[in-house]
Amino acid sequence: MKVWRFFGSATALLDAKMCCSPMAKLGFRFIVTSCRAVVLPRFGGPDVLEIHPNFEVPDLKPHQVLVRARAVSVNPLDTRMRSGYGRSIFEPLLPLILGRDISGEVAAVGGSVRSLSVGQEVFGALHPTAVRGTYADYAILSEDELTPKPLSITHVEASAIPFAALTAWRALKSTARIAKGQRLLVLGGGGAVGLTAIQLSVAVGCHVSTTCGSQSIDRVLEAGAEQAVDYTAEDPELAIKGEFDAVLDTIGAPETERLGINLLKRGGHYMTLQGEAASLTDRYGLAVGLPAATAILLKKQIQYRYSHGIEYWWTYMRADSEGLAEIRRLSEAGKLKVPVGKTFPITQVREAHKAKDKRLITGKVVLEVD
Repeated sequence: MKVWRFFGSATALLDAKMCCSPMAKLGFRFIVTSCRAVVLPRFGGPDVLEIHPNFEVPDLKPHQVLVRARAVSVNPLDTRMRSGYGRSIFEPLLPLILGRDISGEVAAVGGSVRSLSVGQEVFGALHPTAVRGTYADYAILSEDELTPKPLSITHVEASAIPFAALTAWRALKSTARIAKGQRLLVLGGGGAVGLTAIQLSVAVGCHVSTTCGSQSIDRVLEAGAEQAVDYTAEDPELAIKGEFDAVLDTIGAPETERLGINLLKRGGHYMTLQGEAASLTDRYGLAVGLPAATAILLKKQIQYRYSHGIEYWWTYMRADSEGLAEIRRLSEAGKLKVPVGKTFPITQVREAHKAKDKRLITGKVVLEVD
């Protein structure tokens, strides 16, 4: 059963029964203090996920927004966190709510929020380290983690976009600073991050080549890639010609790192999504693992700067209001899409995670929130 909190001025101490009184009809706002949520009580397989009917909704901070979820997508980060990835950070904080992407309506805003209003349709994504995720009827995000949802796309379509697109944006715009006329290589262009990276780069005016599986060839070419190499049928080292200004490696295997670095121009940027910070801190703890990861990154940066004249980076998603605005603009224009392979009701979250783990579905998996 939902409990309601009253939001007013001097009358804020009135109890929840006010929601049925005439005062409620005069524009006073009420928000839930608890709601249904998918909870991760311990790490493990899909069956550890539990649906709690009354999970606490914290008070909003001044810069925060309460969003009534309509659709949330399942990212690889969600399934990895469920299995224990990042346990050095998250284990002391269990139980967690998973989920990063969301599309829905604004239910309430903090006192400092100016760009969004109650009732507005929005979409956005939480930072990777957020403890309270989006697998819930109501989620809390910062104002800069949300943007108005384009009217031209559905909540399901919108929920599949922001986390992947912001990850690609961070690498391409904040790190590599790609520009019109440059050449970009995306290693693993068939996934959501790779696909959004292709579309963002094409929108800037870059020439894009990519590697992917055979099932993704048509999709990446439709997204604007000029060359798509099926790595299961061709040797990318022989098929890909020339040098590139930037390489985004979504695979992060030793062979893709070697390939990407050898295809870069001097002064180019190699960026991988598979940094070792989380894995090392999980293995050795924060006190040892984080300094070790920093040392490894610094060593590789120095090594490749001197041996190849290139910049080496581990890249992660972060909130970026400029990036979200551009993602919204391109989505509205039909120039940025992430295909949805299948939707599940949020009550079937275990089945959704099982399908994601077994890679049974091509395209994004989305949970619909009724």
